[in-house]
Amino acid sequence: MITIGITGTLGAGKGTIVDYLVKEKGFVHFSVRDFITKEIERRGLPVNRDTMTLVGNDLRATHSPSYITEALYAEAQLSGKNCIIESVRSPYEVLSLRECSNFYLFAVDADPKIRYERITQRGSSTDHVSFETFMANEAREMTSDDPNKQNLKACIEQADFVFSNDGNFEDLHAEVEVVLSKIMYKRPSWDEYFMELANTASKRATCDRGRSGCVIVKNKQVLVTGYVGSPTGLPHCDDVGHLFRKTIHSDGSVSNHCVRTVHAEQNAICQAARRGISLDGATLYCRMTPCRTCAMLIINCGIKRVVCERKYHDGKESEEMFKLANVKLEFFHDEIQQYNNQ
Repeated sequence: MITIGITGTLGAGKGTIVDYLVKEKGFVHFSVRDFITKEIERRGLPVNRDTMTLVGNDLRATHSPSYITEALYAEAQLSGKNCIIESVRSPYEVLSLRECSNFYLFAVDADPKIRYERITQRGSSTDHVSFETFMANEAREMTSDDPNKQNLKACIEQADFVFSNDGNFEDLHAEVEVVLSKIMYKRPSWDEYFMELANTASKRATCDRGRSGCVIVKNKQVLVTGYVGSPTGLPHCDDVGHLFRKTIHSDGSVSNHCVRTVHAEQNAICQAARRGISLDGATLYCRMTPCRTCAMLIINCGIKRVVCERKYHDGKESEEMFKLANVKLEFFHDEIQQYNNQ
């Protein structure tokens, strides 16, 4: 299943891409705009650009910066089909969606005058504004240091594919088709293949604060897998709740850390030990930089390469340990994963 997030400037053509993917490619559509509109109506407020911004920011501040897109992704997963999440507006939403397998971010832009002409023709409840107001609205949403507010500029910069929509629909459809041929039909590399297996293993995890998985491979053969879960025979977080302990990270941040579970890397190494499998010279695939304890186990069992999807904000110590032990550490993405402290 592929999930495509769509971001871009106001009136640039996000909806045009959505329509094409839904009608021509069978994608299922999930909209941040519709999600916020329902909440606006529930609160008894008028639906306009101001309330869209106000309520969207409030939802992010109340829950988390990625709350809306996480809720939509959960719905998308239930569909079991290729999905689109329209109107991604915060870099924290992008970061959260990057945790999902087979996620790609599309961005679309066009000349401001062309975009304004399009929205006046569209004539939705939020589009009856002057050109000056249109540009002011966009400027308000373009940049922000507040994680709960829109930052379209940062989202566009993080996009996997950027489309220019100054032309007609046919031109845009052709650009999208070229990209789809790359992401839907390409053969994965070995690293992508094994990382996808690690992400599949993570679906067995039993702690909703850290659903991660791990695969250990040698000579392109899977040796063992692991996922986050309680020791055998002990209750799971998903069933009885978390066992929290206050943790002060090396970067100075503080979190309520769940200590009920065994990390995915630890579980995989334990499986290898129980089955008498040597991990000498193997490669380990996991979601983010292993913690200090996992790093020590990885070094001691002879693993020589660790591949992560992204960096963990408290992973500097592990990175240094791997460097000293001559364990090669690689990342699919440079984004830094923050600990979920909600």
